[in-house]
Amino acid sequence: MMGRIAFYAPLKSPNHTVPSGEREIARNLMQALAVDDVVPVLASEFRSFEKQGDAAQQQVLIAQATQEADKLIARGKAEGWQAWLTYHNYYKAPDLLGPLVTQALGIPYLLVEATLANKRLDGPWDAFERRAKTACQAADVIFSFTERDAMALRAELGAEKLVSFPPFVALERLPEIAKPEAPIVLVAGMMRAGDKFASYQIIADTLAQMPDQDWQLEVAGDGPKQADVAALLAPFGARVRFLGQLDAAGMAAAYARAKAFFWPGVNEAFGMVYLEAQARGVPVIAEDRPGVREVVDPSGLVAQGSPKSLSDALISALFDASYHLQRSEKARALIAAHHLLPAARDTLWSALRPLLKEKT
Repeated sequence: MMGRIAFYAPLKSPNHTVPSGEREIARNLMQALAVDDVVPVLASEFRSFEKQGDAAQQQVLIAQATQEADKLIARGKAEGWQAWLTYHNYYKAPDLLGPLVTQALGIPYLLVEATLANKRLDGPWDAFERRAKTACQAADVIFSFTERDAMALRAELGAEKLVSFPPFVALERLPEIAKPEAPIVLVAGMMRAGDKFASYQIIADTLAQMPDQDWQLEVAGDGPKQADVAALLAPFGARVRFLGQLDAAGMAAAYARAKAFFWPGVNEAFGMVYLEAQARGVPVIAEDRPGVREVVDPSGLVAQGSPKSLSDALISALFDASYHLQRSEKARALIAAHHLLPAARDTLWSALRPLLKEKT
């Protein structure tokens, strides 16, 4: 008999039209859930996201979620759902559905990338933080992509239900290695205010330290701060090429041309682009930050606040052939060992299978 695992992403559905790392991870998780005769089903596209800290709107979403859950309980019974997995439960987009549905159906409840933020209690997101915490308490297993998230969960909930889950690209094996012909640095990141723009500022500061050699910069991404990013990079003239927002094929072609991938990673949870670049053997240059250091070959990490050190690392990756080869091999070995679909599938199912046996 074919098994069905319900999947839900309260922040962005896997069918969300705007390309993003969030959407990509959701789709990758659905692939990892698909084994043998098990079929993951998208339970709902109900979006619980509330970014303003509007307590009244949070109550509206909670009421809507209760109605949605009633429909899902009936659907789950009819379709024979065997478990429920939610991706990304946090105070701005808590899982308002999973706890209700799984309790009613008596099926295992799993979370991937859940965070707790006690500082949000008694503030504008109080109701949603409490719901995020309820989901964490109800979960049978919580998979954490980073140790930073795991630490807070461990302090609040203990360690029993926590499982380390290295982020991954949805590939069964490594892709073809990049064979760049020109000294191209690839940058990829949304152009928006806050942390992303801060990374672009560091990039501009770093490029200002680069020597007058034949390096080039390709920039993938767009967004509301596009004009400001263009202004930051304008001093480097024809060296800079803006690629716009790229689909998967476009990014693959960009990685294939690149001799180095550069993204400082200000407050990045981890960054799918780091994994994608390293899978193709493109050396990554980034600042040594929590989250980032968990997915990047340590050879490419540079202390924060040193544009000159970042520039030196880029020059080595671009113009030192032996160094480039060494970094390329280490990057692919890292991804092959920990960050491909087979490893992700094993991690998910090693925790899920015993729960299915307990509840059948």
